[in-house]
Formats: sequence, C-alpha cells, structure tokens
Amino acid sequence: MSAITQALATGTPQLRPLNILRDLPRVADLVETCFSGTMDAEGQRFIQQMRRAGQDNSFLRWAVHAVDSASMPLSGYVWEEAGQLVGNVSLIPYHYHNRKIFMIANVAVHPDHRRQGIARLLTEKAIVHCWKRNAQSTWLQVRHDNPGAIGLYIDMGFMEQVRRTQWQAAPDKNLVLDNPGTEIRSRSTAYWNLQRKWLERIYPEELSWYQPMPWISFRPGILAGISRFLMESDSRTWTAVSSAGLVGAVSWISNFGKSQPLWAAFPEELDNGTLTKLLLHVRRSLAGHESLSLDLPGGLAEEAVQAAGFQARRTLIWMKMDKTKSEIVRR
Repeated sequence: MSAITQALATGTPQLRPLNILRDLPRVADLVETCFSGTMDAEGQRFIQQMRRAGQDNSFLRWAVHAVDSASMPLSGYVWEEAGQLVGNVSLIPYHYHNRKIFMIANVAVHPDHRRQGIARLLTEKAIVHCWKRNAQSTWLQVRHDNPGAIGLYIDMGFMEQVRRTQWQAAPDKNLVLDNPGTEIRSRSTAYWNLQRKWLERIYPEELSWYQPMPWISFRPGILAGISRFLMESDSRTWTAVSSAGLVGAVSWISNFGKSQPLWAAFPEELDNGTLTKLLLHVRRSLAGHESLSLDLPGGLAEEAVQAAGFQARRTLIWMKMDKTKSEIVRR
C-alpha cells in the first residue's frame, strides 16, 4: 500500500486523464476485451455507442464542456504502456437534491497487465478526482462473482449498501397461466396507495439518484395521463387480486418507443404462485416487444421469478464511500 500511495503522490507517467477527443474508441476496445465474457446486449450497445461517439465531432465538441455536468462517462483516467491503452476508469457525475454524487464505472485492465496494481491506482485517482469536485459520496457497482474486485474495493474503504439482481425473459403469447385463486386485471385507482408503498420498499430511496422512480408514469389520474401523452409514454399496470384484495402488481413503461425495466410491487409475505402468474401474464401481454428485464433486491422472490421463465443476468453489489470516511483523502 505504501508503494502505491507514493506512486500516486509523485505521479506515474503511465496514468493520465481521459482525452475525450481521441481515447473513446480505444477505451471501447479495452472494455470489450475485458468484459466480453459477461457482456449482454445492452453492454454491446454501449460499446457501439462509445465508438460512434468517438467519431462524432459535434458530440466531442459538446462533451469537452459537459464532463462535470452530464450524467455520462465523459471523464476518467487511463493507463498506457508503450503507447497501448491497457487500463481505464470512467467517472459519471450525478446531481440529486443539491448533492453531487459520482459513479466510478468501467474499471478495466487488459488481461496481460493485471495483478500489477493498475486497477487500484486508477480507482484511487478517480476517488481523489471526485473529492476535489466536492462530491458528497462516491459509488460503484461490482458483480457478486468477482471476489478479487470486491476485496480491492473493501480494502480501499468502500462499503456494501445493497445487492440487486437483474432478471431477463422474452415475451411469449403462448404462455399458460395457473393459480386459479388469483385474478389478473387492470389496476383500479383504489389500489394505487398500496402499490406505491410496496414499490418504495422494493426500490429504495438510497438508489433513486441513479434510478429515479418514474412516479408520473405509474400514478393513475387525468393529469398523469396528460403528462404521459406529452412524453410519448406508454404505461401499463397489471394487478393480481384475490379475495383478500390486491396481492401484487407489475408496471411496464415505454418512453419514445424504448422499453424500460418492469417494476414489480408485492407484500413482504409473498405468495410465489401469485407473482409467477402475474409475471407470466405480463410476458404474454407484451408479446411482440423486446426482451423484458426486471430489477429486484438480491435474493428476493427468486423462486417465483424463475418459475415465470426469467433468468438471472447478474447480481450487482452497490458499494459506497463517503468523503468523511475516505483514508485516501486524509492521506
């Protein structure tokens, strides 16, 4: 650790700020090389967008002036060896309730250059960058099946906050529903308050700076409907109702033709059969649309979601470092 700290203090010629005007294509190549084995379709689209952005002069001229304001990976640091870009860390700023928050992302080191402390140096440099820009906290995501990276971030002072599992399934008009004791129907306005209470539990406030709840898309009523019309938003909610009343709800939103993840709401004492039937109904109702995704707390409702034909894409650990607890800043 002392050698790394000394290197960070004196500077290393291999480590330099990301040059948005010329580095994006090489960063895209590096990220693809490092994560191709676990990259999904969304990740592939991100790589292609990065390459296109690197060739768009109008975008690059705008990006130079927006690195500290736009919630996009426009700033960061890279590591070069003999002219080859072998390491990267991206920084994404967010502004939420008068707080500045940074997300550290795309921490990537070429396989031929790992176990040399490059990832640590890049991450430490990124942390100092955040604190110098008055960030209240710095966050990152790491896959739960990457113990090496988890250990590195814990050693640096990050603390686990939550785990979220991302599920995926294809729509299918031929699905058969079971569980005759529960009826699937469109949502009644009377159920909105209970649905909102469940949503607030499953999608906690602490992550709303990154994934804000689209309440206007969920809320019933004329004003919400007008707002959705103006935003070209298509919103649907299906509810599961038994003799006891509402027992589950799932909402789907499409903005400007692009589908967002499903949002599931259900009580703490979950009936697996009910949620499974509800999700199967959603898959059948959205036949013809693109693949459906669902984000839930890690370990929650796994049996019910799997029974509905969803497969876990990944589980991400959200980790956070507060400025007041950062040893890197104190050094």
